[in-house]
Amino acid sequence: MSDTSTRPHSSKVVDGPDRAPSRAMLHAVGFKREDFSKPKVGIASTWSMVTPCNMHIDTLARESCKGVDAAGGKGVIFGTITISDGISMGTEGMKYSMVSREVIADSIETVVGCEGMDGFVAIGGCDKNMPGCMMAMARLNRPSVFVYGGTILPGCHDDQELDIVSVFEAVGKHAKGELDDEGLRTIEEKAIPGAGSCGGLYTANTMASAIEAMGMSLPNSSAQAAIGNAKRMDSHDAGAAVVEMIRKGIKPSDILCREAMENAITLVIALGGSTNAVLHLLAIAHTAGIPLDLDDFTRIGAKVPVLADVKPSGKYFMNDLVKIGGTLPLIKMLEAEGLWHSGCLTVTGRTWGENLAKIQAQYPEGQTVIRSFDNPVKPNSHLVILRGNLAPEGAVAKISGKEGERFEGKARVFDSEEEGMTAILGGQIQKGDVIVIRREGPKGGPGMREMLGPTSAVMGQGLGKDVALITDGRFSGGSHGFVVGHITPEAHVGGPIALVRDGDPITIDAVSREITLGISDQELENRRAQWTPAAPRYTYGVLGKFAALCTSASQGAVTDKDLISRL
Repeated sequence: MSDTSTRPHSSKVVDGPDRAPSRAMLHAVGFKREDFSKPKVGIASTWSMVTPCNMHIDTLARESCKGVDAAGGKGVIFGTITISDGISMGTEGMKYSMVSREVIADSIETVVGCEGMDGFVAIGGCDKNMPGCMMAMARLNRPSVFVYGGTILPGCHDDQELDIVSVFEAVGKHAKGELDDEGLRTIEEKAIPGAGSCGGLYTANTMASAIEAMGMSLPNSSAQAAIGNAKRMDSHDAGAAVVEMIRKGIKPSDILCREAMENAITLVIALGGSTNAVLHLLAIAHTAGIPLDLDDFTRIGAKVPVLADVKPSGKYFMNDLVKIGGTLPLIKMLEAEGLWHSGCLTVTGRTWGENLAKIQAQYPEGQTVIRSFDNPVKPNSHLVILRGNLAPEGAVAKISGKEGERFEGKARVFDSEEEGMTAILGGQIQKGDVIVIRREGPKGGPGMREMLGPTSAVMGQGLGKDVALITDGRFSGGSHGFVVGHITPEAHVGGPIALVRDGDPITIDAVSREITLGISDQELENRRAQWTPAAPRYTYGVLGKFAALCTSASQGAVTDKDLISRL
């Protein structure tokens, strides 16, 4: 862990006559005299009607508050923001998505630090809620538990289960003429039936699973439906757990360690999770002062197979995993294979080994959601870290194996997602093309937009195995096909992706872990000498601040690295 001396300290409101004004303010919001001697526990709620991922979290926040109060603490609910990746996808608004991670972390830190809370529960639904909450926990280093809002149930049409990616892919089919207007409207109306986060191993479910693996949420919190008794009980129990952590003096710094981060990577790989996990785990590790880099994903990925046959590349939804027992039987399988650090402490006050010893969970006979180790979906990680003259600081590919492990093609270069999307939907992309979407990195976008629209349009047009897409932006957890993101250095700072021209040969090799621009070193240097930086797209406001402060994707795109050198 990093030095805790600079972290905000708790400030009790009960100490002495000088605190009478503070007590008066709290009387007004419902405190009784006896509450001032109890641990004060915040409930950071990301409730919002902005998105179905978070529309039910007010209910869960009240359950957590009840859990705090029942365990002898005093719960105080407060709010933070959420945005919707699914709604903003493909628009200028998506540039705020990554930025929201930092805003969420900043806002929770601000409230908990200012109000002197002894601990807190953080409840998240949509993608950036999870890492944002975790970064606040690591910064504050006070007893805290994360609660995942839970997965959505699938929609249904013509006996086919649907989710948000079904809609994006339907757009591609509509552009190709395989789906009429009425068919597209029907899928649009039926894909999202109610509350909860997108239903595959997309970013929300991925990061919830990673946080559980770190030990920062209660067992199986990541594998529960958004609506139901299990999630309400999880929320209630989290409130009680924080009070117990306060009594025992257990803080995030006692839980978050390198082995905990390795457990998170292991579970993400076994589940076939989102490429965004790479970005967010690097950010969380940075905030917690834990050394972690891209090579750790390669090292762990060499020995951990993909076992979950779950969307976007697989057959099933997250809800199917919930039905057969969730994540705990899988973690027990990983432990039995020697792939799990069982000595890591968790928010239960017990180690992972002690938690698992109390659980007799195993998957039912005949289920096919989670494969066995002798019949994996993929024998090693689907998250492949690539390097080469096109990405000297690294890039992240999502290779399920279904799209192949090598692609050679000619570059089709676009300087924004919109330009690329217009070409794809306009039928201008041909077999053998490598779509290059650049100036979408953390600084250049700014905000590192997700390319779910372009990748889904490619899949919807039946080109998933015939073209590749590379970007200095990132991908939704719902993206699949031959895709490479997080290319660093990004185009905005003069990375090699800025120098690619239409027709250049590009090779992506997942076996050798290389991404290569097929031009000579001399030609690359000639182009570099001619390159001039583009003007920033935003120079003020939150996007301008993010662009000025953020690191590269290979360092988690965080905004508080090396601050001392800037002061």
